[in-house]
Amino acid sequence: MPDGASGGKQFAFLLADRFPMFSLVAAIDVCRSANRLLGYDFYSWITVSPDGESVAASNGLPLKVDYSIADLPQADILFVCVALNLDFPGKSKVLAALRSWGRRGGALGGLSVGSYILAEAGQLDGYRCTIHWENRAGFSERFPEIQCTGNVYEIDRKRYTSAGGTTSIDLMLEIVRGDFGANLANAVANQFQHERIRSAGDRQRVGPERDLTGKSEKLRKIVELMADNLDEPFSAVQLAKMAGLSVRQVERLFLRHLNVTPGRYYMRLRLERARELLRQTNMPILDVAIATGFTSHSYFAQSYRLQFGRPPSEERRTTY
Repeated sequence: MPDGASGGKQFAFLLADRFPMFSLVAAIDVCRSANRLLGYDFYSWITVSPDGESVAASNGLPLKVDYSIADLPQADILFVCVALNLDFPGKSKVLAALRSWGRRGGALGGLSVGSYILAEAGQLDGYRCTIHWENRAGFSERFPEIQCTGNVYEIDRKRYTSAGGTTSIDLMLEIVRGDFGANLANAVANQFQHERIRSAGDRQRVGPERDLTGKSEKLRKIVELMADNLDEPFSAVQLAKMAGLSVRQVERLFLRHLNVTPGRYYMRLRLERARELLRQTNMPILDVAIATGFTSHSYFAQSYRLQFGRPPSEERRTTY
């Protein structure tokens, strides 16, 4: 047995009403499967809600919890798992408890948009984190000083964050690997038909095509450069130079693999980010345009309508 793996670990999952069930189950089932393969219960888990009352998952299923946040016992990591609606009942109690937990040196985690609550509680200041791709734009605007990488998960000292969904599996497998080595982590992954354990360096999403696996490495590099530079877009010449290609070679690469020109693809990325900002924040439309590389309000509105079939103002009215 590896050093430090003898005492067992307990994880606490703090749930708010309409929490994402899959993110929670994916995390817990890794622990359950690891215990089964070990032949004893090294990992344990408890559930918590703001007031100790049952909570409903986003799919409507009710879940009875073990503790209220006020009665939470000690745990090795306290994970936050909350709904897309971040203004849930008992939020003030949760924020106070997270601040107290952090002051005592406790380890904290966030699944999916749980990172947002950790940031609101001041528990990600000076830490690297991640969050679900759909919420990254709003998170970065709200907390510009926090490094939110957009990777599938991040472990930075005593902060554990994942993008939710299947990335909860990868995060917990990394914890298992740290406790017992790669063999057990791989064995658990095989139990779930999880083909490849993603590392913290894997990006969760970089463009409209969710998966660029198996495509050109240079193509993936260019798409990542685009996704990381939406407010001040690179020119075609700059992108080609950074990829070590000619402009014509870049054009052929995009047309062959994605059936779109680099310029059009870059525009789609910028407009998708704009839509996320309109849906997630109260930023003025002109500020959204500037944040996605548009210097003209009219050009932004025209481009947005062509892409999504309605103007930015209608997106804002629909969302808020």
